[in-house]
Formats: sequence, C-alpha cells, structure tokens
Amino acid sequence: MTALEIAKDIGIVAVRIVTILPLLLFFTLFMGKRSIGELPVFDFLAILTLGSVVGADIADPEIEHLPTIAAIFMIALLQKILAKWKVSNRRMENLVTFEPNVIIENGVLLSDAIKKNQFTIDNVLALLREKDIFHLSQVELAVIEGSGKLSVLKKTSGPVIKEAGFPLIVEGKVFDEILEFFETDRSWLDGELLKQGFESTDDVFFASITKNKFLQVSPKHAQAANYPPFLI
Repeated sequence: MTALEIAKDIGIVAVRIVTILPLLLFFTLFMGKRSIGELPVFDFLAILTLGSVVGADIADPEIEHLPTIAAIFMIALLQKILAKWKVSNRRMENLVTFEPNVIIENGVLLSDAIKKNQFTIDNVLALLREKDIFHLSQVELAVIEGSGKLSVLKKTSGPVIKEAGFPLIVEGKVFDEILEFFETDRSWLDGELLKQGFESTDDVFFASITKNKFLQVSPKHAQAANYPPFLI
C-alpha cells in the first residue's frame, strides 16, 4: 500500500469518526435515558450491536458508509418502538426483558429464586454489603431487578442483628474453619440447627454466624409469599 493510499484511508476514517459519532450520540439520546442507565437486556443488546456496527465502520474504510448509517437508524428505531410497546403491553415486556424476582424475604435467602437468576450466595452477600447490610436479619425484602441490580427493603421492626454475619454453611457444606475461629464445634452447630427445626445440614441452603454465636439459617427451597405481578 502506497503512502497516498494510506493517507486516503486515514482521511476516510477521520471523516467517518466526525460524522458517525455525532449521529450515534443523536440516536442514543433518541433511544432515551433508560438505554444508558439500567440497561435492561434488550437495550443492552441494542447498544452492543450499535457499538459493533460503528466500530466496524470506523476501522474498515472498505465498508460502505451509508449502509452503516441506515443500520444505526434501524437499530435505534426498533429499540424505540419496543420501548413504547413495552409500556403498553406487559406480555411484550416479559418477552424482551427479565422480570424482577424476590430473593430474600424476612431474612431468608430463597434458593430457587437465586439460582433461577444465576446468582451465587457470594454475589447476593456482596450486593447487600454495598448497601451497608451485613446480616440477613436486617432485610425485610430484597428484589433482583431486570437490570441485575438489587433493591432492598430494610426491616423497621422486629429483631434485627447489628453484627456482621459470617458464612458457616453454604448449600449444606459446613466450613469447619469458621467453627474453629468462633471456638465451637459440630455438636454445638447440630444442637442449634435442631432448635430451629433442622435435622441435618443437608436441609440448609445458607447459615451465618455472628461473634455472639447467633445462627441465622435459610432452608433449602424456601418459597416467597405471594406478591403482586410487578414483583413476581
């Protein structure tokens, strides 16, 4: 490739950057704040596709410029149409986005809901810590939103543990090193579980222990109460 051809390609790329980025900005604003905020699944795919189309157009001077502009327009228009359709048609919204799911109720982790959303216990506990919640007893209700964010309603009444809870049992597996750290053993654990109606650790999805040896237990396959459709 000659220097003239290289200069020509650079010039083409420069013109495309100058023309395509303002156009992309316009269509992003046209698609609305929701597309760059919560990023529901369809909006995420739309923006990902826009990035791929624009990136290919800028990087490869041999790609026709006008079809790229047409592709950007059609992607943005489709997203806009679907966004308006979702407002008026809940069934349509269910097809193109994730529904919110209750994953904690009254301090109990709901194992089936957590697994359905492909979260792990560590994921959930980390999201709670980001909200300054270090013990499940502080949670009245927690919901995984369609965007993957965690919304939490904290308890305003009833027993609430102010200490941090340390994972002791995860899906039936006991962490003996945690028992040793708190200077206790399996006999104590079995007794505490029996007091709460658990005959075996196999019945436990998650249990945490505090420095004062308070044991908070979430059973396997716990089910949430019935909630209005906007939550379930």
